[in-house]
Amino acid sequence: MSDSLDQMYREVILDHYRSPRGHKPLDRSDVTSEGQNPSCGDEIEMKLKLNGHDEIEDVYCDCKGCAISVASASMMAELLKGRKLEDVEKIAQTVRRLLKGEDIEVPEDLGDVDALKGVRKFPVRIKCALLAWVTLLEGLKNYHNGNNGKAVATTEEPEG
Repeated sequence: MSDSLDQMYREVILDHYRSPRGHKPLDRSDVTSEGQNPSCGDEIEMKLKLNGHDEIEDVYCDCKGCAISVASASMMAELLKGRKLEDVEKIAQTVRRLLKGEDIEVPEDLGDVDALKGVRKFPVRIKCALLAWVTLLEGLKNYHNGNNGKAVATTEEPEG
């Protein structure tokens, strides 16, 4: 990656860190999930308000942690509004694959998420960038299983 592209990506990440999206409280939530990154102490609370049953009307994300974690959560909050749940799950899996180092092309409609590619150079930071997406997937799994209670996720990989 070129130095100018690295610099642009750093600026995008810093913008999301300094002005995180998705901080407006919701009047109700249909999907709620919390996540923790035991490696460095990042924490996130995520809530989704659905329009009907399968489209995200609004997103609340409160992430406390490092710049990468907060920026990733902000990018996620910005990206999810107006999307159908099945599309959101595919997006989250795409971001997960991207951060895990798979050589995939990032669709143009993923907005600033492309800036997270640079995190792969710092393996210790991958879990920071993954936290929001893993928390989202866990919340959606809980929702699809008929439990609208709070789901709890970590960035640790499941056994097996």
